[in-house]
Amino acid sequence: MKKKYIDMIWRHVLLAFLAFIWLIPIVWLFVTSFSTYPGRNTSTFFPEHWTLNNYKNLLFAADSVAQFPNWFKNTFIVACCSCIISSAFVLMVAYATSCMRFKMRKPLMNIGVILNLFPGFLSMIAVYFILRTLNLTNNHWGLVLVYSASSGLGYLIAKGFFDTIPASLREAAYLDGASEATIFYKVVVPMSQPIIVYTVISSFLAPWMDFVFAKMILNAGISSKWTVSIGLFNMLDKSLINTYFTQFCAGGVLVSIPISALFVIMQKFYVEGVTGGSVKG
Repeated sequence: MKKKYIDMIWRHVLLAFLAFIWLIPIVWLFVTSFSTYPGRNTSTFFPEHWTLNNYKNLLFAADSVAQFPNWFKNTFIVACCSCIISSAFVLMVAYATSCMRFKMRKPLMNIGVILNLFPGFLSMIAVYFILRTLNLTNNHWGLVLVYSASSGLGYLIAKGFFDTIPASLREAAYLDGASEATIFYKVVVPMSQPIIVYTVISSFLAPWMDFVFAKMILNAGISSKWTVSIGLFNMLDKSLINTYFTQFCAGGVLVSIPISALFVIMQKFYVEGVTGGSVKG
């Protein structure tokens, strides 16, 4: 019993130490965003003088370099549109593979899982030339298309959750003459709140945080069309970093607020969705 108690203490100490290390850069970014010195300052961890001007300038005094309100709006629109389309694709594919039986079902499921194992970056060149042919580069709808197109391949966790819903409920609805669409919307969806929340958060996170595809598609150098990730990265250019570094830190703090608030509010359903979807696969 004593050994078990000591092991538990050591595990908690180790976890606390790892959490402390993990929090150091986040705390440094946060406190640096209040510094009166606009450039990098590595001589002290905490700023010598504090101010809110970095947030004020970022939000209300946009210039040719820092156009954070525009970037935030662009990112929010792209993320919301991608989230709606991606969530619909994932849930419909998951329902079809879990609750319906058709020819080639298992081979298609296996192909989807295998394709999802490959990183999307492998297709960047092909995606770019296809979008350029369709005149969708430097266009936010091109970004939405990229983020949403293959989202249905990530159906596996949602399928695992749908597998836990009793088949007898669907069979009763069949006997009452309900169609597949009716069963999906009126029987399955009302019982699937946790996995829907998980899917929505996951679908929102990808476009909100992405830099690589956004940089590749929005490549004309028109700063008003950039997303937050491109705009903040541009502030780290060697000719700008000594003037805009603390504003960059302030932007990093502001970008984290919406997704952090969303996760805190929906945490219960998020965890239930993950655990419920991992029961079966």
